[in-house]
Amino acid sequence: MTKNKYLFPFIMITSLFFMWGFVHNLDPILIPHLKKSFSLSTLQASLVDSAVFIAYFLMALPAGFIMKKYGYKTGIIIGLLLFAIGSFLFIPAANTQLYFFFLIALFIIACGLTILETAANPYASLLGPAETSTFRLNFAQSFNGLAATLAPIIGAKIILTKGYSDTELSAMTESAKQVALASEASSVKMPYLILGSIILVIAIIFAFLKLPEIKETEQKEGEKTGIFHALAHRHLSWAVAAQFFYVGAQVCVFSFFILYATKAAGIDEQQAAKYAGYGMGMAFMIGRFFGTFLMKFISAGKLLSIYALINVILCIVAITSSGTIALYAVIGIAFFMSIMFPTIFSLGIKDLGKDTKFGSSLIIMSIVGGAILPPVMGYISDMTHNIQMGYAVPLICFVVVFLFGIKGHKVIEIKSYE
Repeated sequence: MTKNKYLFPFIMITSLFFMWGFVHNLDPILIPHLKKSFSLSTLQASLVDSAVFIAYFLMALPAGFIMKKYGYKTGIIIGLLLFAIGSFLFIPAANTQLYFFFLIALFIIACGLTILETAANPYASLLGPAETSTFRLNFAQSFNGLAATLAPIIGAKIILTKGYSDTELSAMTESAKQVALASEASSVKMPYLILGSIILVIAIIFAFLKLPEIKETEQKEGEKTGIFHALAHRHLSWAVAAQFFYVGAQVCVFSFFILYATKAAGIDEQQAAKYAGYGMGMAFMIGRFFGTFLMKFISAGKLLSIYALINVILCIVAITSSGTIALYAVIGIAFFMSIMFPTIFSLGIKDLGKDTKFGSSLIIMSIVGGAILPPVMGYISDMTHNIQMGYAVPLICFVVVFLFGIKGHKVIEIKSYE
């Protein structure tokens, strides 16, 4: 898969995929938890995702410049440090009992994740032969899927324990209710303290680790490069759009799953969290490994379009069905969307040469779809009083991914600008 000199660096980079996957997949636990703790509407609770993914939009280009000037290793260390700082800020956020403080902490974590993903995705793709780059990136991203399985299960045990039902809360006096909700909100302190400490240790390890700096095609004298030059690559422009809609769909499906499951299937939050981990997370993880295997026999673009089309159908089922059928439809969506992020990413930066780092930044920047589309789903859910109707949003998203897989990913040479 990789040359011997790339093996250990590839292992370390792969560990990063697990870590950011873990913190991202705590968000579906945080959303119902903070929704109850601060008596939020579905739209207000969706600001958890907005705080995270706005950071991707704001930090992606600075992350690209960091990588361009200082290299991948420096970018990774800076990203890890921001990740750790944001995690530690959950402690004062819980102490002050301010929802806005939680959003700031999540924003700082996401700034670190933006830099990490801008560095790690192309780095994993480039650590070896070009012809196996998509396979390699999907393999690394598979550990992101493992995190998607473990995070909801662990998070539910630590964060959602000893929760109060709406009936119990309504029976309390206002002062007792505030104390109870404050106690619930404080349950996030320990998991994020542990997470921040682990990330800080990993940052120290990377500081002393020798990583090979991967060189893309060198820029010739007088040859132009930059953001707009990178966007002139048609397949990159398509990838930016596809990633915007894909990430929006993924965040909608994962972040609202517990709320969806409690309404569509009539189960409680603890049961829903188990479905999120053992069902959604496991399906996502298995889908990654299975999809990576299938890419040995089916082209990445074709497989992407097939998976997207299946998810369009499953979204329709999620909207129209109820009970366990609804749950299994959404779990199926997780399985078939598992390969989408790394596949869109690797197809988008293919043959970019000197524009690779800017191309990577632009695709990461498009992750802002995760900030914009979940509030749309939340708004539709609030207006219709039916969270299932919100699945019209991911349905449209998967149509865009389908079009990218059919034709948008095809590389067309561009002429050099004079």
